[in-house]
Amino acid sequence: MDQYASLTAPQSFRLANLARQAVDYPFRTFQNTHDSHPSIDHLVLLVFEAVLEVVCVSLPGYIVARLGQFDAEKQKFLANLNVTLFTPCLIFTKLASQLSAEKLSDLAIIPVIFVVQTLISWVVAKIVARLFRFNARASNFVTAMGVFGNSNSLPISLVISLSQTLKGLHWDKIPGDNDDEVGARGILYLLIFQQLGQLVRWSWGYHVLLAPKEKYAEYQDQLAEEGQHINEPHDEHEAERLIGRTEDDEDAMSTTTDSQGYEPAGRTPVGHASTASLVDAAEDDNGLPNRKKLSQHPTALAGNHPVLNGHSPDSDMLSFPHISDNDTDVPKGPVARKWYNFKKAVGNRVSAGKKKTSQALASFYDSLPKPIKVVLGFFNTCLQKTNKFLWEFMNPPLWAMLIAVLVASVPTLQKLFFEEGSFIKNSVTDAIRSSGGVAVPLILVVLGANLANNTGARDDIVTDPEDDKIGTKLLIASLVSRMVLPTVIMAPILALTAKYIPVSILDDPIFVIVCFLLSGAPSALQLAQICQINAVYEKTMGRILFQSYVVWILPSTLILVMLALETVEWAK
Repeated sequence: MDQYASLTAPQSFRLANLARQAVDYPFRTFQNTHDSHPSIDHLVLLVFEAVLEVVCVSLPGYIVARLGQFDAEKQKFLANLNVTLFTPCLIFTKLASQLSAEKLSDLAIIPVIFVVQTLISWVVAKIVARLFRFNARASNFVTAMGVFGNSNSLPISLVISLSQTLKGLHWDKIPGDNDDEVGARGILYLLIFQQLGQLVRWSWGYHVLLAPKEKYAEYQDQLAEEGQHINEPHDEHEAERLIGRTEDDEDAMSTTTDSQGYEPAGRTPVGHASTASLVDAAEDDNGLPNRKKLSQHPTALAGNHPVLNGHSPDSDMLSFPHISDNDTDVPKGPVARKWYNFKKAVGNRVSAGKKKTSQALASFYDSLPKPIKVVLGFFNTCLQKTNKFLWEFMNPPLWAMLIAVLVASVPTLQKLFFEEGSFIKNSVTDAIRSSGGVAVPLILVVLGANLANNTGARDDIVTDPEDDKIGTKLLIASLVSRMVLPTVIMAPILALTAKYIPVSILDDPIFVIVCFLLSGAPSALQLAQICQINAVYEKTMGRILFQSYVVWILPSTLILVMLALETVEWAK
């Protein structure tokens, strides 16, 4: 104390000022870290605006569906149209305009984060199901609700809305970053997460976690007593109708891209006449086939007569050669006839060339040694399987993403499509951008209609006493496993990852927001279709969707966005 007593008044004042600054430093530092984003009350308003925009666009679809004017078939048609046309246009314009070759290598972190999120959600769901003492079927249901979140319709809409309302999302590593590029990057991140989720959802989720009741040994005796049969639809088109009704859509984004489109109608059945009557009617006075009389029998012309055609009743070919000059296929007029003859001659030459080429290749293959034949056969099998896998795995959004990556990787092509004032940009690119502008509103309208269909009273719900008995427990366990605990665990992991892992996109604010939104997003809408197909707790599934998308979406989004912004600031 004596050493401080000898200080003069100015020195004592400066010492007290330094002490006060040292005490206030942590509080001032904490306050300064919040200068880059709005205050809490203003942030609540901005998030509420983004969520309300989603609600306002999807509400008409909900109302129209509840009025009975937007049934499942119409929802499926619009979901398929969106997946096939509008969503690919949105993907191309958003990605090809701002991607570059050097940015693509940074995207490898997304599958790693997806695996970590899926693993954490699985562990959490298993623990919650064990605490509630569910059996295997109920435990798998809770696991599916916890693991498979919505990565398409709702997050895409929220990301686009937040990119236009929040002003702290520009990435300082991109010169001249703007709101449109922020939204484009968010869509890119979500699409990658979505495709990874689709692979797991329609394999592990469909066949294991949400399998029909008869797949469980503990229900075999009960089903045998009740005389029930397999709940899977016997008509494969009915299953396709249920699967393709939305995104999760996921989806049509599940739907998902998962929407497969309408199958073309089969051959129209015709009335069958007896063999004897057809032969008698088609014979002339000499007992030979009479083409003029035969043409009056549509069944024979359709190739459904085994005696006249020499084929099975299902054959679609007529054995008689086409020799009539009065055939209706031949156009009238000299110019049209010459063009018809030219096309026919070219077609015949092409067919003859294909036949000769096939024969030459077959002869060459037969002349090869056996080891070479084995190697060629192996490569041919691998090529066919690869081709089949690609055509089964790829969908229009994925093709659009592939084309966008190709265009973005070639600066000349990117300049051709997106340079201001160029002919291609003013015509083709603007047309694609106009079509892409329809995608998000259409996604939300179908989302509202699906909520109305899945949460409303339906006559086709399979009665399940177990659903009524443990439905409330399943609801609570599913909400906790999907929207609460994964976020609690993933938040510090994402914060530490953004702080210490040197990957550039972890500094992108919109990427951090996407990761947080997906960690606590509601359960995927496509799970409702899977539950309906396999008759798995359908009533509870509807209650989960209502609670997730209507009751808890606003507070959940607000908390997730606040955590994401705090993580971005702390990581800096």
